[in-house]
Parts: sequence; C-alpha cells; structure tokens
Amino acid sequence: MKRNRAGHYLLLSSICILSAACAKVSNPSGGPRDRTLPVVLETVPEYGAKNFKGKSIIITFDEYVSLNSINEKFMVSPPVKKKPRVYVKGKNVIAEFDEVLRDSTTYTFYFQDAIRDLNEGNTIEDYQFVISTGSVIDSLSVTGNVYSAFDLETPEKTMVLLYRELADSFVVKHLPDYISRVDQKGYFRINNVKSGKYRLYALKDADNSKNFNLPEEEFAFMTSLVEITPEKNFIPVVKDTVTIKKEVPKIKMKDVQTKKDAKLQDTIVPIGEYPLLLFAAPKKSHYLTSSGRPMKYQLIYTLSLPPDTMDFNFKIPGSGNNSYYIEKSRERDTVRVWLTDSTLYTQSQLMTIINYPFTDTMGITGYREDTIQMRFLVPRPSRGTKVKKASFAFETNIKGNILKPGQRIILSSGTPFREPDTTMIKLYQIADSVKRKISYSLVKDSSYSCRYHLNAEFKEDKKYLFVADSGSVGNIYNDYADSTGVNFLVKKTDSYSKLSLTIRNCKTSCIIQLLNNQEKIVDEEKISSDGKIEFPLLDAGNYRLKVIYDLNGDGKWTTGEFDMGRQPEPVSYYPNEINLKAGWILDMDQDWDISKQSIKEQRLKQKKTSKK
Repeated sequence: MKRNRAGHYLLLSSICILSAACAKVSNPSGGPRDRTLPVVLETVPEYGAKNFKGKSIIITFDEYVSLNSINEKFMVSPPVKKKPRVYVKGKNVIAEFDEVLRDSTTYTFYFQDAIRDLNEGNTIEDYQFVISTGSVIDSLSVTGNVYSAFDLETPEKTMVLLYRELADSFVVKHLPDYISRVDQKGYFRINNVKSGKYRLYALKDADNSKNFNLPEEEFAFMTSLVEITPEKNFIPVVKDTVTIKKEVPKIKMKDVQTKKDAKLQDTIVPIGEYPLLLFAAPKKSHYLTSSGRPMKYQLIYTLSLPPDTMDFNFKIPGSGNNSYYIEKSRERDTVRVWLTDSTLYTQSQLMTIINYPFTDTMGITGYREDTIQMRFLVPRPSRGTKVKKASFAFETNIKGNILKPGQRIILSSGTPFREPDTTMIKLYQIADSVKRKISYSLVKDSSYSCRYHLNAEFKEDKKYLFVADSGSVGNIYNDYADSTGVNFLVKKTDSYSKLSLTIRNCKTSCIIQLLNNQEKIVDEEKISSDGKIEFPLLDAGNYRLKVIYDLNGDGKWTTGEFDMGRQPEPVSYYPNEINLKAGWILDMDQDWDISKQSIKEQRLKQKKTSKK
C-alpha cells in the first residue's frame, strides 16, 4: 500500500511539473528593430497649395507619431507674430494659427526633426511644409554657413534672418521676411524666397523675439547686400515627402584644406554661398553683473566692465575697514572681499553697501549705490555625523612629479595664506639617495593672497624633494595643512618636443597661437612680418595652430560692432592637426601661408563630443 501510494504521488508530481512547463508564457524573441520612417498619406491643404485662406494645416501619417521639443523646433518663415499651436491627434499632426497670413506670400513650416514615430522613435529629419497665400510658390533660395567668429566653431541654436528692408535699423525692431535655423554643421538654407536684394543676419535669439533687440545677443551680419536671382540656387517645387534627398552643395577645395583626400569625411561641411561670423558685441554700459557669497568669509562682486578711472567702494555698516580686505582682478572687473572678523563671517546674513559705476538709460555713467544682503547657510551635518574642524590644504603646480626647465613652483589654495613658516619648509636635491638642502625664496603673489611663488635654482635632469612640515602652511583663519612631501624631476629640455614653422604673407599684425586638444592656449607669438617662430618645451599630444589677424594692433582679438559696421577681427587655422611625440623637433613640412584662410579640421571636435 505504501509503495503504491508513493508511486501515485510521484506520478501526480511529474504531471504537475510537465503542465507548468507547458503552460509557461515566454516573451517572443522578436525581430529586427523597425527603422521605417513614418510616411505622409495626405495633407490638408495639399503640399504647395496656392491661394491658401485656411487657419490650419493637417498632416496625416501611416502610423501614430509624437512630437519632440516642438515648441523649440517648430518655426514659420516668414515669421508670424503669434506662434501656431502644434499638436498630435491620432495619426495627424495639426498646426493651428489665429492671425491672418500675409497676402501673396509663400510660407514654409519648419518641423526640423520634431516628428518621430510613436513606438521606435524613428525621426523624420528636416521636415518642411510649403503653402502660398497667393497664386505663386516662390522657389529661390539662399545658402551659407555660420561660424563663431572667435574660434570658427559651429554655434548652437542659431537663427538666420533675411530682410527685404535694407535699412540696418530694421533688424532691431521688426520681424524678418524669412527665417531658418543653422544645422549641426553650421550650414543653412532658406528656401522659397522671392527674387530681390536683402540683408542677411544670424542671431542667437536670447528672448525669442526673432530680431536683434538685445545688445548682449550674439549676432552676425553681411556687410554687403545679398542678391537672390532665378539664376542662383533655383529649387523646383517638389511633391511633399519625407524622403526628399538633401542637396549637398559642391565643396570648394580652396576653402577647405586637408592632409589627404581620405580625410574628407572628417573635415568638410557643406559650403554655402554666404559666410556669417557670429560675435558678441563689446559691452558699453557699466553695471553690476553678479554678487555672491561662496564661502562664509568670501564675498564676490562682478562688474560688466572695468571701472576705468572710477572705483568700486564697499562697506559693511557698523564695521571698520580692518574687519575685511579687498582684492581686485587684474582687469579690475571682479572684486573679492575677504572677511577677517569672526563676528562678521559667522553671521549667516550680512548687509553690504556698494558704490560702483553705472550707466543709465541716457548713456550717462555715474556712481550707483546698492544695498545687498549676502547670505551663506552652513550645510547641516546628517544625524549622527560628527562635525570636523575645517582643514586647510594647498596644492602645487607639479603635475605627475615633473617640473619643466625654467618653471617655478606655485603654491595655491582656496583661502588666503598666512605667512608660511619657512623654518619648517625645506627643499632638497637628491642624488644617489643622498639629500642636499638647497636655498629658496617664497614670494607672495602681488595681486592674489591665495598664491605663493617658490623660487630656486633648479637644474635639468635632477631630482628634488619639497617638504612642508605640519603647521608650516596655513590660512588667515588659523587652519593649518598637514605635512606635505612632493618628489619631482626637472626634465631635460631635449626630452620635450619643439615646434618651429615659417610664416609667409603676413600683411598685418598677427597673433600665432598654439592650442592643445581642449582648445586652450599653450603658447603664442606676436608677429608683424614674415619669419620663423618656435614653440619649445611641448608635451607629446595633438595640437592646433591658430592665427588672429590683429588689424588694430592691440595685441588681442577684437570683436565686431554692428552699430559701426565693423566685423570681428578674422581668425584662421592651420588646416591640419599637429601630432607631437616626446623628444621631437618638428619643422613643418611646408610653410604656413596665412594669407589663405581656412576653417579648422573638425576631427578634434568630433573626438571630444563622442566622449560625452
């Protein structure tokens, strides 16, 4: 009986397990991702419709779609005063507008890449819809490129404006006749334009006004008129479709220089007819741009411009001048106030009174007095965490235990140094494990209390040890650093690379800059004639060469001014990257003829963006 009962239970268990296995629901393995773009089935009105009098357009797709950042991306050319309402209803994208459209005008509705399918997010690139309120569809176009004037980078979120009114002042108060956006490579094309003469501008629109009404907005303008004729950039009217093949203008190789033809995909961008250089005009008004209290004992004020012959005055009611001291940047447009009285910096809120240069609406500059509350809230420690006394730390410019020949050691910190105790700071030269003490001097920076310079006679190919005992270095708030020791080597000059090149056709004052792969200046030379220049003591890596044509001879790049009709000073780049290896002495294979301006090779930029 027991044996039969056990067999019966075993049989029932096996049946249950098999049933569960059979009944198990699994996800389908699926197939390849759907990459098919939504297809337009019909539109109301038809694409290219004439004599349009309606209040909306409806675009019907073969599948459900969604809109991505439509308020940012959607645009109408010519612009309308009240932006249409764009939304999705079922498989339809609908744009509704309240105002009456202009008579006898061709309108282009730019969706850019805002339309995508609902399931997979496949995006329709550069979708446009065209209608006309008259009997003709205008079919001309204007093309060009927009670059940042200072570094020839492609500016983001930039509009291109086209005006039939030729007066310069019109762009300040009125909407353009045609508008478009710059693509990711800086290229633009405005379609469906009437023939005629125009003013062409580019703008980073800070207030969404679609005109240049703020002096701080980045702006670009063509000095000469733009003439659009049927002989140039004619676009035939095409049937509405999402698979229109984009036109890529032919590249003028004299404008884009490369090492090898194989690198063309890395370097070239579509070249339009009109280049525009975007710049921020120089500030002309004096005002306070910011104020803050990043630390309990530090207050910072920034001014729009250096105060020139005027001054910045500061006081805290009820406190004496010995309760704080003031430091100003080299340009005198940044003011740091260090509070030295604990009865002040322990307060979470301080009332400060400042007097500074201010330009009123009439353009007259005088002094303005402001009362500003400066707050600092000490972060509360989490429950159960012990509050530790603030420690002081400093750092040196010795990177990777290496010091370059001729370089001196710099000590820097986040708070002002008190005078270091040099009896507890030592510098040794090390040879065969034997330390030999050498003399040095510590000099406080003349303009910044958070920096000291250590001067000593360092020899190439020698090892050194810098030692600062505990308590030897501190700040004015009685915080002291722990003991610090840094071993370093002064490398030999010939272990570094040196770049030399010959400059040709220098017709004006120029600044030749050597840039690293982060576009930061490594070194620069100012020249006014042809000749050879050298950049020594270079680390291995990729570099670029940039030339600033210093037309006014002030030794720096000068931006443009639309009011005066002055373009920014031009810049150009050596057409290729320069790769240096340790110990190389590199002479350029060919002279650099700086009379031939070129855009910079884009590969470094692509590498940087690909890492993000």
